Amino acid sequence: MPTPQDLQSEVGVAADVPTLSVRTVWISDLHLGTPGCQAKALLDFLRDVECETLYLVGDIIDGWQLKRSWYWPQAHNDVVQKLLRKARKGTRVIFIPGNHDEFARKYLAHNFGGVDVMEEAVHVTADGKRLWITHGDLYDGVIQCARWLAIAGDLAYEFTLKVNRWFNHIRAKLGLPYWSLSRYLKHKVKRAVSYINEFENAVAREAKKRGAHGVVCGHIHHAEIREIDGVLYCNDGDWVESLTALVEHFDGRLEIIDRGDQAALPGMLPAPKSQPVPLTLPVPVPAAAQAVAPDTVT
Repeated sequence: MPTPQDLQSEVGVAADVPTLSVRTVWISDLHLGTPGCQAKALLDFLRDVECETLYLVGDIIDGWQLKRSWYWPQAHNDVVQKLLRKARKGTRVIFIPGNHDEFARKYLAHNFGGVDVMEEAVHVTADGKRLWITHGDLYDGVIQCARWLAIAGDLAYEFTLKVNRWFNHIRAKLGLPYWSLSRYLKHKVKRAVSYINEFENAVAREAKKRGAHGVVCGHIHHAEIREIDGVLYCNDGDWVESLTALVEHFDGRLEIIDRGDQAALPGMLPAPKSQPVPLTLPVPVPAAAQAVAPDTVT
């Protein structure tokens, strides 16, 4: 007769059988180390997906929050272990630090447990298209010009998430679906909408300046695929509010995967979906190659 440990092991193995096989995955803004991180939903997604290359596009660990107060439950450790396990089993894992985990920028060009740390990267398509990969904070005027304001905004955002959790606890007792206050403010407050638009335009301009055909970023917690002035703009969203990832299918289609409707919080509304964009993405190259002519990039 199997022991409880055997049964638990069998359940763990079954849970790790992937149901989605893709070529490339981009995720960012996990904010491990904060109460707002939806670690359970993220772990479920990582168990379900199998890919050749996994990009961690910044703000994976929230160093800002951990400096203020330590918060690291087992679920967050499980996510880290799952990422390292994917690297051990053959997935190429590339970590591009963001502003919240900027401490990792001291270790650029290093490899930790199979995870390559890069400042940025260029992903070259089979037909010669080049996608620039960056977290995006370096092109955020607020962070670059007024760091104190960015920290104040982060504290306000953290407070909003706390209010949101309290508010939705009451809604759940009333049988009402999940409602995201922070997402509502982003879409309804004129200044927030203007900030998002300015950020999107800034990274698209930079991608064009670098001679790239497109850009993949995170930072603003707003998943989207669209064209901006002839540049393909892709944002993979986050795992605090929208629970989204950007994936590339084997036929080259880009798609935003929304796991909001399967989140640990009952009734969480899904993020707006974007239409898949045909684009085939092979092995990435270090950002140093971005200044090299396309015919010399491997």
